Amino acid sequence: MSETSVAVGAWEALFRAQVSVMRELTECFPTGEISFNEYDVLFNLSSQPQRRARIRDLTRHLLLTQPSISRLVDRLAARGIVEKLSDPGDGRGIIVAMTDAGYDLYRRTAVSHAATIRRRVGGSLDHDELTTLTDLCTRLRLGGEPLGPPDTAPQEPTA
Repeated sequence: MSETSVAVGAWEALFRAQVSVMRELTECFPTGEISFNEYDVLFNLSSQPQRRARIRDLTRHLLLTQPSISRLVDRLAARGIVEKLSDPGDGRGIIVAMTDAGYDLYRRTAVSHAATIRRRVGGSLDHDELTTLTDLCTRLRLGGEPLGPPDTAPQEPTA
């Protein structure tokens, strides 16, 4: 098998596993108070200093477009889960800050959601495999050369 075929096969396996797991986690999401995508915003804010981030920085971590994130943040702000603040360093920028009520909701949801993840992901892989998967996914996320035009025409994947 060529290196291209192996890489394409690995990508397909990773992608299909991600789709399958995400569908199950979405179906089992533990609350009707927030959606899975709203939780993802809170999850990302929870790891930021003072639980706040510029909206453009959130965009880098979410699988939504910037306009979709803006609408989602507006809905969260209307419910008092986050606040939208002007960025003092850039008058055009918006900072999204999790409120105390938002943090309480996040924590309640996170405990139950983590248990679901543990059953689905941890139930399929042992400790060493989970550690290896984490390392491999981190390398994929951080590594590699920037994508650009290939040096040669793409080859047809072989099975």
